[in-house]
Amino acid sequence: MPDLAFQIDHAEAMPNAATPAITFKLRVRNSEPGTIHSIALRTQVQIEPVRRRYTSEEQAHLYELFGEPERWSKTLHSLLWANVNTTVTSFTGSTVVDLLAPCTFDFNVAVTKYIYGLENGEIPVTALFSGTMFFAAGTGLQVSQIPWDRSANYRLPVRVWKQMMDQYYPNTAWITLRRDVFERLNEFRARHGMATWDQAIERILGVAAEVNS
Repeated sequence: MPDLAFQIDHAEAMPNAATPAITFKLRVRNSEPGTIHSIALRTQVQIEPVRRRYTSEEQAHLYELFGEPERWSKTLHSLLWANVNTTVTSFTGSTVVDLLAPCTFDFNVAVTKYIYGLENGEIPVTALFSGTMFFAAGTGLQVSQIPWDRSANYRLPVRVWKQMMDQYYPNTAWITLRRDVFERLNEFRARHGMATWDQAIERILGVAAEVNS
């Protein structure tokens, strides 16, 4: 019976992809002799905020997610990053496969808010594994489920994520608006002869600053 262990060796931004993604280099090791014919691997990638320290600036950035730092012992919780399906081809001993975790710059997504709020250091990642493995047994082939307790931890440098986003979205950020709000903003921009959304929002912010001064 195979006894699988999982380890993330490395992570890097996927270059020249249609959308941003982080590639985790996953090492799969079988401690028992014999050949694994294939694995239909399911991976849930999570971020574990409780596994790192935060500067006062980062605490301020993360207020929307977790509230006052004094309450973080109760409010820090795991954040789901992605569910990834991967096919591991035949190997004996160990092999390395790519886990492709898609990334988004949508600030309605908790993971994006969290990572954007970090200034430096590392992102504490946990990968939880399940799935089906097919392996040689005698003269035949057997099928077994991967135990639910298999996982791997990794500390992804914040700079890897931010450099990737700078590559795909240089000097920009993304937000989503309700359609009716967008239509009002678009009407405001057109009525005042503004060429870009930046100009429209800067005008609105300027007016708001004058009112509040």
